[in-house]
Amino acid sequence: MTLFSPQTQNNDRIYTVSSLNAQVRLILENEMGVVWLVGELSNLSMPVSGHWYFTLKDSRAQVKCAMFKGTNRRVTFKPANGTQVLVKARLSLYEPRGDYQLIIESMQPEGDGRLQQQFEQLKMALAAEGLFAQSLKKTLPDLPRRVGIITSKTGAALHDILQVLKRRDPSLPVVIYPTMVQGEGAAISIAQAIGRANARQECDVLIVGRGGGSLEDLWAFNEEIVARTIAASQIPIVSAVGHEVDVTIADFVADVRAPTPSAAAELISRDMTHQTQQIRQRQQQLQSAMRHYMSERLAQAIRLQHRLDRQHPQVRLNQQQQQLDELTGRLGHTMQRYMARYQQRLEQYNYKLALHSPARTLATKQNQLHRLEDRLQEAMDRRLVASGHRLAMAAEKLEAVSPLATLGRGYSITRDSSGTVVRNSSQVSVGDTIHTRLADGEISSVVSESSSR
Repeated sequence: MTLFSPQTQNNDRIYTVSSLNAQVRLILENEMGVVWLVGELSNLSMPVSGHWYFTLKDSRAQVKCAMFKGTNRRVTFKPANGTQVLVKARLSLYEPRGDYQLIIESMQPEGDGRLQQQFEQLKMALAAEGLFAQSLKKTLPDLPRRVGIITSKTGAALHDILQVLKRRDPSLPVVIYPTMVQGEGAAISIAQAIGRANARQECDVLIVGRGGGSLEDLWAFNEEIVARTIAASQIPIVSAVGHEVDVTIADFVADVRAPTPSAAAELISRDMTHQTQQIRQRQQQLQSAMRHYMSERLAQAIRLQHRLDRQHPQVRLNQQQQQLDELTGRLGHTMQRYMARYQQRLEQYNYKLALHSPARTLATKQNQLHRLEDRLQEAMDRRLVASGHRLAMAAEKLEAVSPLATLGRGYSITRDSSGTVVRNSSQVSVGDTIHTRLADGEISSVVSESSSR
């Protein structure tokens, strides 16, 4: 007889359901990493634990999500069912049910959030390619012969740049390459203007920029085509987009970033000494290098944080809290069903009790008791009458033989001092006291003489 092992030919390991789900969860979390997705909120639940549970869906599919307390405190708007959102999440598995789900790390309304997410994705992709590397940055000329300006010909940025250049170095030639800076086709227009400047080679430095605005207004300078065109430019480029707080992809790729268009004109103008210009250039390069360094360190910190999050006991605690919330809900439903069944059974018992109430039996037994009491009283009365009759007859018989009746006929009974009946004269002596009982009383006397027959 041949004994076969329960192991299969294709797999030497037999999993339990728990170990399989744990292994799948680790694979999902380690392999998929962070994902971005857009969807509509539904089935939003906010239990007292502080965690959020909901479903993200579109027209054809849906996925369960959990956003734990501490993370959801950073959400700046009030989510509601039906809201379109952009979320950043990690794929995971809820092991007790084997359901795959998303652990949400950030949430924002779809509009601004989508642009910000695209900005971060492109930034990380270009940084990974090395387009932000300091080694690719070109040095600005100490004494530029001609300056090229790539911006809208009707914008305030062009006016500001020309005003500064006129004030600081009126002799510096300027070439304007007009372009769209906002709206559909603006990114292609900017890239083409940079290409024209490089083809003509009539300028030794370029200012590329526009005035301030919203993220959507500045979006042309966040397009990949603009970033790659700036990186490929043979002419050094100064990025001057928006205000000082505005940051675009063009700022990271450009050789130097100026906080404003006016600052860009200040940077390349020649009214300062050569040494001062070099110091300012080195300062800008240092700032750019620091931004790049900080960007790399931030990316590394994010990766390390993700690794820490996957190994942090809070992850397991969150899963257990989610399981507790689910079990609490199931317990509540079970208790409601039990109470409903118990109430139904109680009503049935009350109905049966009403049908078989002992009050009816008690009333019947009380009536029987009253009848028995009446019969007992009658029997006792009859018994007393019969007993009284028998007692009277016995009294008559007793009366007939009673000593008292004998005394009534003239006889008497004599006792000595000790109470003994005197039957003959020899029982007493002269001087003894005797007591004689008559029918109506008693006489005491002293024996003065005694004789016998």
